[in-house]
Amino acid sequence: MNRWVSSFCFALVFGLSAGCAMGQAGSGAVGVFEGHQDVGTVLHPGSTSYDAAKQSYAVTGSGENMWFGMDDFQFAWKKMSGDVAISADIAFVGDKGNPHRKAVLMIRQSLDGSAPAVDIARHGIGLTSLQFRDAAGADDHEVQSNVEAPQRVRLEKHGDYFYGFVSGSDGKLEPAGASTKLVMDGPFYVGIGVSAHDKDATETAVFSNVKIEALAATGLKPVLYSTLETVPIASTDRRVAYVSRAHFEAPNWSRDGTHFLFNQDGGIYRLAVTGGEPVRIKTDPEVKCNNDHGISPDGTMLAISDSTETGKSLVYTVPIAGGTPKKITPTGPSYWHGWSPDGGTLAFVGERGDNFDIYAMPVNGGTEKRLTTAAGLDDGPEYSPDGQWIYFNSERTGHMQIWRMHPDGSGQEQVIMDETNDWFPHISPDGKWMTFVAFEKGVTGHPPDKDVTLNVMSLADKKVKVLAKLFGGQGTNNVPSWSPDSTKVAFVSYEYLTDGARD
Repeated sequence: MNRWVSSFCFALVFGLSAGCAMGQAGSGAVGVFEGHQDVGTVLHPGSTSYDAAKQSYAVTGSGENMWFGMDDFQFAWKKMSGDVAISADIAFVGDKGNPHRKAVLMIRQSLDGSAPAVDIARHGIGLTSLQFRDAAGADDHEVQSNVEAPQRVRLEKHGDYFYGFVSGSDGKLEPAGASTKLVMDGPFYVGIGVSAHDKDATETAVFSNVKIEALAATGLKPVLYSTLETVPIASTDRRVAYVSRAHFEAPNWSRDGTHFLFNQDGGIYRLAVTGGEPVRIKTDPEVKCNNDHGISPDGTMLAISDSTETGKSLVYTVPIAGGTPKKITPTGPSYWHGWSPDGGTLAFVGERGDNFDIYAMPVNGGTEKRLTTAAGLDDGPEYSPDGQWIYFNSERTGHMQIWRMHPDGSGQEQVIMDETNDWFPHISPDGKWMTFVAFEKGVTGHPPDKDVTLNVMSLADKKVKVLAKLFGGQGTNNVPSWSPDSTKVAFVSYEYLTDGARD
């Protein structure tokens, strides 16, 4: 007697609804799917039916959740390999039930409930997110879309990278800005599924216009999409704030929490936290701004780094609403990175005599003071909120690590000792946390187009955890990006996608 039959008989003997244990025998083919079954452990058996006239699937599932280290749900699947995509319109039946019941398009390694998997999930309340478990039994993570309740969604697998798409108001599928890297070995399972998010209930969703396809090479050159995301340090549930078929970098979070700033095509742009389209801030005649910019402690001024005048980056200040920039550093290249808490001093990186070191200068101009003298690159200086330290990254130990020193350059000490190459320390406004970007061992500099992690460290005990794994690097988190309440961080991730209609 197989495991599923044993579980079924056990349930009948003890007067329970027939449950489904992991690894049950699959039910027969339905529509384009080779099989369907309950995955994980459910109290109420699910079902999948196909309406040939409407070309739609009604999927009914129970299950406590699809999260943490286990998925409990009804799944209709097809076994595939290589690069694939699945698309569908999704609608729940009825407006009651758990607000976080989920209807998903999924690609998973196996039919085990704890298997590595990626899905794009429509929740009952309209939340739509890319969810992923990158190892068997590991906790799920997600990237939430900024589009609520899209009618149509799509999931694509290209090599080891997975991308989510959602339909906009015009009904066309567009990149959701949500992606992840996950290695799947050999054949995997592609399909549709429903979880009630309530072990004592069942929920039904209808999947229509379902399309499953193997993706062939198109010969088209991929184009870059940039996504501004936020992530809470408590939950690590990422959320898309803005996605564009453009190259933008380095978000700042405004002091009042209402908007972001980022650089794109030589300009600085303001984007409301609530969404909408970004607006360019006037910095003329300086129109070659790079990704080293930031907001004064009182929120009234903006420091920019721009190369219009000499071809080498110089540091300027400009009113936060825009205006004519005031040059601070006469010598370049100079790249701004920090503003003292009292607003009186700027910290920047300068190349002087073929060596990059950290300097400080009064915000109104004056004589620059050299703070580091070690051989090799020192970069990313940022003041702690109490003004007692400047945190920075340095390769003086052989690879890039996080250091700190007092504002006069004394007391230089290493903060982290690890194998990765760590860049751009940013201290939370409450002084309790530090974020940094970690490149893999062996990566030189902070190049673009790399798999990196955005990490957070408790300054109290120096424990580090990963906030996000992403495709990025240069431009991801170069400048201060904490929310004013010290609970979230903004950053940029990147995707390379081919153009063309998707359906």
